[in-house]
Amino acid sequence: MNRKQTNRLTAGQVQDFIDSGFVKIEHAFSPGLAGLCRDVLWAETGLSPDDPAGWTRPVVRVGWKSSPPFVEAANTPLLHDAWDRLVGQGRWRAPQGLGTFPIRFPSAEPAGDDGWHVDMGFGTDNSDFMEWRVNVKSRGRALLMLFLFSDVGPDDAPTRIRIGSHQIIARELLPFGEDGCSLRQLAADGFASTAGFSVEPATGVAGTVWLCHPFLVHAAQAHRGKQPRFMAQPPLVPVAAFDPALPPSPVQTAIRQACGLEF
Repeated sequence: MNRKQTNRLTAGQVQDFIDSGFVKIEHAFSPGLAGLCRDVLWAETGLSPDDPAGWTRPVVRVGWKSSPPFVEAANTPLLHDAWDRLVGQGRWRAPQGLGTFPIRFPSAEPAGDDGWHVDMGFGTDNSDFMEWRVNVKSRGRALLMLFLFSDVGPDDAPTRIRIGSHQIIARELLPFGEDGCSLRQLAADGFASTAGFSVEPATGVAGTVWLCHPFLVHAAQAHRGKQPRFMAQPPLVPVAAFDPALPPSPVQTAIRQACGLEF
């Protein structure tokens, strides 16, 4: 199954997104642009790529960045075309930057943030992130995206993705209706319903972007490599809620097929 992409998404890759929950886009932005962004992120951390002795924490988080290199990386023609195919033309908001950045360093110390989860779409003004919410229509979130700003191999703390887990989550969200449920409710059993799913590591060269269904179950992991991993994990924000008068997007189609209904 081919999940890699260097040109426009094919019909087969769109179907793969519906079935598996993600597509990998290589060369979504240039390695040179990734390097410019890394320079900014290194400065934000107060650390140096030439001084590994200073890398004492397993993860350092940098917030939203809206300077020109990040806006450019987030808005390449290849990405815009992919969003049109997966979310629908005119149904997504162009990112005005990127974030957040969990920068992971080689470390034997547990980071403590490697639990399986689904990213929430609304209610994020609550100070308790476990009360953030998600509903079956994925209010507030059109896609989960993983932007790689460094080369990420199997040992470089790639995000772990449970293939096809978005289908299970869609069915679990259905009974909660428009109000949805909190992360605390959804994660009460540690996402045991998806525990047997195969796992795909989100690896790739700098400039790779993984476009994921918003219900995809995923998790961080420890860094066992040598060089820090730089990644952004922003949402793609929808313009509005699902409109049943419009043709369903692949994101919607995946939810409808999983739940056996239309909305």
